[in-house]
Amino acid sequence: MKSSPSQPNAMPVSRLREALDGRVIAPGDDAYDEARRVFYRSFDRRPAAIVRPVDSAEVARVVGLARDSGFELAVRSGGHSLAGHGASEGGIVLDLTAMKALDVDLEQRTAWAQTGLTAGEYTTAVGAHGLATGFGDTGSVGIGGLTLGGGVGFLVRKHGLTIDHLLAAEVVTADGELLRVDARSHPDLFWAIRGGGGNFGVATRFQFRLHPVDTVVGGMLVLPASPAVIAGFVALAEAAPEELSAIANVMVAPPMPFLPAEAQGEPVLMGLLAYAGDVEAGQRAVAPFRALATPLADMVKPMPYPEIYVTEDGPAPEQEVARSRFVDEAGGDVAEAIVEHLRASTAPLAVAQLRVLGGAMARVPAEATAFAHRRRRFMAVVGAVYERAEETPVHEAWVSRFAASLGRGSPGVYVGFLGDEGEARVREAYPRSTWERLVAVKSRYDPTNLFRLNQNVPPV
Repeated sequence: MKSSPSQPNAMPVSRLREALDGRVIAPGDDAYDEARRVFYRSFDRRPAAIVRPVDSAEVARVVGLARDSGFELAVRSGGHSLAGHGASEGGIVLDLTAMKALDVDLEQRTAWAQTGLTAGEYTTAVGAHGLATGFGDTGSVGIGGLTLGGGVGFLVRKHGLTIDHLLAAEVVTADGELLRVDARSHPDLFWAIRGGGGNFGVATRFQFRLHPVDTVVGGMLVLPASPAVIAGFVALAEAAPEELSAIANVMVAPPMPFLPAEAQGEPVLMGLLAYAGDVEAGQRAVAPFRALATPLADMVKPMPYPEIYVTEDGPAPEQEVARSRFVDEAGGDVAEAIVEHLRASTAPLAVAQLRVLGGAMARVPAEATAFAHRRRRFMAVVGAVYERAEETPVHEAWVSRFAASLGRGSPGVYVGFLGDEGEARVREAYPRSTWERLVAVKSRYDPTNLFRLNQNVPPV
């Protein structure tokens, strides 16, 4: 068995199998190649073992074995990390996907959820009761990593970030102890896991607040993407009632079955809209977006909220590079830069995304959670998807130039959208006072940096 230079020479696979009754997959097992895959297929890593626990006690055993044996430990909820943190070369992957228990308290409007659930699974289950917790915009993302990063999605303006719904969590720390953390019990750790990522332990269960969200007016609206339409869409989204959250995805249109042939090869804006409120008011709120230009496709309609996740998951990209940042202006010059850079890309698919923030997210004090970018107006993401790894330098250079051209406002990035971009970029995710506080919590709960496969906050 091969091990990377940073790993010990022997892997305690037999000890893992004894501890977990066979829910351990190692090289040579039939399920190994599929089990080691993550969403972004460019991360082709070969762990020494993939472990699938079913409860917190088993998680604690795996953490202890990784700590005592010196093996690198990767923690995976849904496997969507842009940096490939759910994979390991020669280490142990703690795969939480078998942990999907959900306990809903309808009277209190709360839910305890194990962190192997995806956003779509959770939303469908609680949606049967006309309730919701705000997650992201992709149903297959695991709620573990998404929540620890902050969680920006379809309810961000109406109800805030995912962490703004978080009431408590169960966390296995580096010493193998299972802690219940909330505003009264281990409040320093509770503060840190709300935006500080997976630096502090393995979150095995979350307790969320549920909100009444039944029928929404939502879906995709596709418009021709001139600079005027892009700027107009963003301005309307920012001025809309807080019940409406909007995401603008701008790209040069590839062949798509729902687009007319004449739109292919031209810039289009694929707007994702979600109005969480009265249906008639929602129809009025989306009407101005339809009036920006003659729609190329209009899928916005009243629907049960869980259906908004039904069509968003496409095939996994073979190769992708992306950069994100917060911006405070998204007017005409930014819209012109978007169209100009998209036309210059040689990638089969190049995308610029603008998320309009504000509302409930902005009313939480910046120091209340480790996610501190509460007052930023927009979040921008640019990316290129392609097939051949040797093209990566060309597309990375394009992405870097594009992202730099959008630099309106002070630096800052959402930790959940960071790839493997270096320590300086991780520091951009946190103001200095937040960073120093995170370092103190890390030093207390993980002084040896066992949990380092993440956007890492090193201990003192």
